[in-house]
Amino acid sequence: MLNTIKNLARTYTNEFIEVRHHLHANPELSYEEYNTSKFIQSKLSEWNIPFEVKATTGVVGLIKGKNPDKKIVALRADMDALPIVEENEVAYKSTNHGVMHACGHDVHTTCLLGAAKILNETKDDWEGTVKLIFQPGEEKNPGGASLLIKEGVLENPAPEKILALHVHPGMEAGQFSFRGGMVMASADEIYITIKCKGGHAAAPQFTADSILIASHLVISLQQIISRNNNPFNPSVLSITAMNGGNTTNVIPSEVKLMGTFRAMNEEWRFKAHEMIIKQTKELVTAMGAEVDVRIDVGYPFVFNNEALSAEARAIAEQYAGTDNVSETELRMGAEDFAYYSHKIPGCFFRLGAGNKAKGITSNVHTPTFNIDEAAIEHGMGMMAWLAVKV
Repeated sequence: MLNTIKNLARTYTNEFIEVRHHLHANPELSYEEYNTSKFIQSKLSEWNIPFEVKATTGVVGLIKGKNPDKKIVALRADMDALPIVEENEVAYKSTNHGVMHACGHDVHTTCLLGAAKILNETKDDWEGTVKLIFQPGEEKNPGGASLLIKEGVLENPAPEKILALHVHPGMEAGQFSFRGGMVMASADEIYITIKCKGGHAAAPQFTADSILIASHLVISLQQIISRNNNPFNPSVLSITAMNGGNTTNVIPSEVKLMGTFRAMNEEWRFKAHEMIIKQTKELVTAMGAEVDVRIDVGYPFVFNNEALSAEARAIAEQYAGTDNVSETELRMGAEDFAYYSHKIPGCFFRLGAGNKAKGITSNVHTPTFNIDEAAIEHGMGMMAWLAVKV
């Protein structure tokens, strides 16, 4: 079976590189993946794989092997792109200006489609059922995973475990990494609006200085992490936007701040929320202004089931070789795969997609992100192999 899957992945590589080119050239933002969804549906229809549409653009397919009730495994890929202007000069450059597959979701979707074709062609040779989850909206709250779960994606039939991959340009194509337990952080969005009556910059005594207040607040909020959190408990607070004012001689009546809070401990996570809100309200009020503060609770931390991840790593070593499989480091990034992994055993692993010799090293979420497309053969083959073996 191993050689069969490897040979099929190799045979179909060029076909799925073209699939990736199509997806990359036609990116769509979170919850707007209408054409991407139709493209996926057309492929599954072409291969006679039954599917249903959930959460407007999500596509859920089902492949039954021999003894389909023996086990049910889910494979997931996200489909959405980011609001980034692509700077790569490639034939498959984004044709949707200002939108780019800068996080590799085009690759994830391609790999799952490739795995689907392989699994469908070999379904007389393996046991169980594989559920294919093509998911919208990973990049934006509330997260497409949460919407699909509400619409029953983990039911009828109910998968016993779920796996997904994510490209990583820091690893060479052909390499993979796994980690059991905590692997990625929770992610919450912070929105703050400071309000005062504003006034002449030459007469600050007649108003509160919204810019000064915002500056003090940004610095003050960092104390919540540095002086209240256990240094051995990973956590980060970043204020990423400050918007207010439009000229040199007017103190603006409103300044807006945005940011993100990441944590790997749920008790600390929500304690920190309370402290952020309290600190914001009291500091801004003490400095003479009013404030609205809102924390949009986002994805929980990603937890990989230890037993499943250990098993998947061993199976991956059979496919790629021990030297090409390593351990994923803890990361403060977030992923809505977390919603699945808090419901059923999950394994979120990484697919090497870089190539230093070719200069393919740009990180995800950058306008020059790209991959060594040799990763597609490895990714779709590995997804198929894990699905039949875990």
